[in-house]
Amino acid sequence: MPKNDEAFCTSCVAIEDVEDFEEKPLWKGRDAAIIGVSALLFLTGLTLEFALLEKFLAAVFYLAVVLLSGHEIIKNGVKSIFKGHYTIDLLITIASVGAFLIGHGEEGAAVMFLFFIAEFLEEHASDRAKRSLHSLLKMAPQTATVRRGGKELTVHSHEVDVDETVIVRPGEKIPIDGVVVKGSSSVNQAPITGESVPVSKEVGSTVFAATLNTDGYLEIKVTKGSEDTVLSRIIKLVSEAQKQKSESEKFIDKFARVYTPAVILLAIGVAVVPTFIFGMPLETWVYRALVLLVVSCPCALAISTPVSMVSAITSGARNGVLVKGSSYLESLGQIKAIAFDKTGTLTEGRLEVSDVIVTNNLSPEEILSIAASLESHSEHPIAKTIVEKARKEGLELGRVANFKSVAGKGVIGRIDKERYSIGSRKLFNGQGVRFPEDTAARLEDEGKTVVLVANEKESIGIIAVSDKVREGAAEVVTSLKERGIRVEMLTGDNERVAKAIATRLGIDEYHAELMPEDKLRIVGEELTGKYGGVAMVGDGVNDAPALARADVGIAMGVMGSDVALENADIALMEDDLSRLVYLIDLSKKTSGVVKQNIVAAILVKGGFALFAIPGFVPLWLAVAVGDMGLSLAVILNAMRLSNIKPEVVK
Repeated sequence: MPKNDEAFCTSCVAIEDVEDFEEKPLWKGRDAAIIGVSALLFLTGLTLEFALLEKFLAAVFYLAVVLLSGHEIIKNGVKSIFKGHYTIDLLITIASVGAFLIGHGEEGAAVMFLFFIAEFLEEHASDRAKRSLHSLLKMAPQTATVRRGGKELTVHSHEVDVDETVIVRPGEKIPIDGVVVKGSSSVNQAPITGESVPVSKEVGSTVFAATLNTDGYLEIKVTKGSEDTVLSRIIKLVSEAQKQKSESEKFIDKFARVYTPAVILLAIGVAVVPTFIFGMPLETWVYRALVLLVVSCPCALAISTPVSMVSAITSGARNGVLVKGSSYLESLGQIKAIAFDKTGTLTEGRLEVSDVIVTNNLSPEEILSIAASLESHSEHPIAKTIVEKARKEGLELGRVANFKSVAGKGVIGRIDKERYSIGSRKLFNGQGVRFPEDTAARLEDEGKTVVLVANEKESIGIIAVSDKVREGAAEVVTSLKERGIRVEMLTGDNERVAKAIATRLGIDEYHAELMPEDKLRIVGEELTGKYGGVAMVGDGVNDAPALARADVGIAMGVMGSDVALENADIALMEDDLSRLVYLIDLSKKTSGVVKQNIVAAILVKGGFALFAIPGFVPLWLAVAVGDMGLSLAVILNAMRLSNIKPEVVK
């Protein structure tokens, strides 16, 4: 298992110095050479002892094996005594030295040699997460083509400054984050989003480091330094997440502080009590005590949770889901309710004019032109949507005089000396202007926002604006409910719009016309009080109080949003709700693997300990199966999580 462990299993889960990490073949390197030489020395010792009956000379070779393969283990074990905690290295050291003292040098050498192999194989296996992040980092090109002084220069990506222009040709990777200022192309954003379908990019589009420019010429204005790119931030945040501990990991750490000293005391009891109280052979019971020490080493138990969490968090990062810590992944599997913000989450957050209905003798184009002329003086999102619609249809806007904005109601102005008004029902209260209520009600029942248009005498039209429901949202809601999770929607929209969206998506319950403090109260008091664990899904910025109050705050579509990346517990890098179902499944499967590993570790360790006391387990078997074999089994089981892929939600 990994070395330099502070509790009894170490940095098998920490991803540090990712940039300096270099993957090597299993058979290359210093440790592999030590294993080869130690194996040769050990076999020579066995030959001398059992074939040539040269026990003293064989002991010299056994000691050489211990010093060569176990010098770091012995050093760490001795250090742990002075630090006030007892590690697995100390237990192995005691077992090896004890075996030599009672005349079983071959057992002492086998214990140290096998444990070194266990460390070597386990470290190689648990480095898989580090290798995956390293390979992600390597995807970003080291050089960039920059235009300086009218010339194209190739420089290291770290030397590119903000506001410089980078040139990326077809088939090249984008070296740094920026905005397209010339050209158009399709870009494969899989390293960032996990979605391999290329995305169309044109002037004004944001692009990210490590993504692949497939078929077009692009000139990109750099917006971030190489150390601040989205890719760099993802790697940094995932590395930090893997250092955080879940409740299960914290419990095991506390358990270790008691367990290891207790095992040492028990082993001393096994060696002393039968010998000095019942007069049994000292050598026999010391040997059994040494076996008990080795088989009780808590290595497999220690790594059972963290290695599973690392595997899952890394899997999420490769599939466009950034989990900020194992505690959030663990909590997500225990939630009973999810609250969704509506705009920008269940819907796309992009308004569009869906209906223009005439209520007098004007044409739809004239109604839209009048409305857009008035709204061109307003900054309201609905106003901008109406103006954009008119311009797309090539309509000419009139000159507006005596413009007046009525806060929260609408706008008024004169066009060609005639007075027009556009806004909600509140704007027309008391004016005697009548609108076809059945038409307005029907549009609102469809989840659309109604804007009324009138002149001084009568209504002239109704414009309906809608926010498109996100593709796959209904299927995601159904999938969550099938998993036993209650789904509720929180929105500031009016009752009719909220009801229409909730009905269409199959939401269990909706809450309309909410202020931010109302969302906070519903998440923090009502839902938590009723269901216990609650997750909140929003855009990561507008619903910050509710996201912070939920047990797990999930921000979606945060690719390129620094604020959301920093503040969310979990971030979905793109606007893909199906990733939420993948995340729930990943959390539950991770919890299942953790439980499997813990149960296996306890049962195998406990069984070997029971058989060790009567003398049925030799020292070498205690290491080979009860420690090394079990630890590798735990790691291999956890590594299955890295292969989980998002499924198409149906």
